[in-house]
Amino acid sequence: MTVDGFKLLADAHDYLLAAVRGVPAEAWGDPTPCTEWTVRQVLNHARLDQQALVMQITGVAPASDPFEPEDAASGDPVAELAAVLEATAAAWESRRDDESVPTPMGPMPATIGTAAAALDAGLHAWDIARATGQDLPLTEEMAEGLEDIAARIVDFVRDSFGKYAPPLVVPEGAGRAEKLLAFTGRDPGWSR
Repeated sequence: MTVDGFKLLADAHDYLLAAVRGVPAEAWGDPTPCTEWTVRQVLNHARLDQQALVMQITGVAPASDPFEPEDAASGDPVAELAAVLEATAAAWESRRDDESVPTPMGPMPATIGTAAAALDAGLHAWDIARATGQDLPLTEEMAEGLEDIAARIVDFVRDSFGKYAPPLVVPEGAGRAEKLLAFTGRDPGWSR
């Protein structure tokens, strides 16, 4: 399957925004599949990660460490996220045809970099939706689009930076989404 990283990123950004829009006001402090973080922290991490993935394009680093996300929010979380996603999508678009774009994981073609950003956004959208009881599953279509980039970078990030939990085993007959989630250390059956 040939994946258009730019379309995948747009779809993942839409998924993340939908999940954040659906968070009930009282659920921001709830636990998530990212066992160390609340819903608010996952949102802050996702927002900062999108900025970190383009910081070598934009020359602007995130305001804080994506892996030490604050358990606090200011203003309108949906509007703030939307602004970040719009800016990061524009940064990727500015390098659309480049075969070598600098990223924190090393240089890569823009279409691969956008797929990496889509993987991050899609997984954290699932985390937020799952944690807040929303009926917003990671679709089989999105999971299929994310498989190749996950195979390229998850083990590298896990081994180099310890930022993904160990992969989990899924039952025979598991779907693509379940397999992708388990590969990234997430329990596809996690519930709050």
